[in-house]
Amino acid sequence: MGINKVILVGNVGRDVDFRALPNGNNLAKFTLATSEARFKDSDGKPHTEWHRIVVWGKLAEICNQYVTKGKQLYVEGRIRTSSYEKDGIKRYSTEIYADTIEFLGRRSDSGTQVSGGSSSYPNDTDTDDVPF
Repeated sequence: MGINKVILVGNVGRDVDFRALPNGNNLAKFTLATSEARFKDSDGKPHTEWHRIVVWGKLAEICNQYVTKGKQLYVEGRIRTSSYEKDGIKRYSTEIYADTIEFLGRRSDSGTQVSGGSSSYPNDTDTDDVPF
């Protein structure tokens, strides 16, 4: 048995890249920046880590509608690492497949939580369990 769970709180780095796929599923991607005040870089600023967030199904539609650059989010999901070859060199890419997203901050949607449940994965098509 293993556990693969990630919890992030950070700010969206760019607007959502949304695609409606030919198979009927939806895909949304964006970046999330998390900063650690106790770790400083060479300029004395907090260390910032960038995360690639991937969202599937109905939750991807919600992200496309409400997630914008700068918005503060709580993201819960799983780490997925893939590899590819470019110019003869094997490279790796790590992404967070989001299951739950909570909108934080001062706007009217703060505190709103949405969860993709089983619809977060590209092979699943049931999105009835999303609360929107």
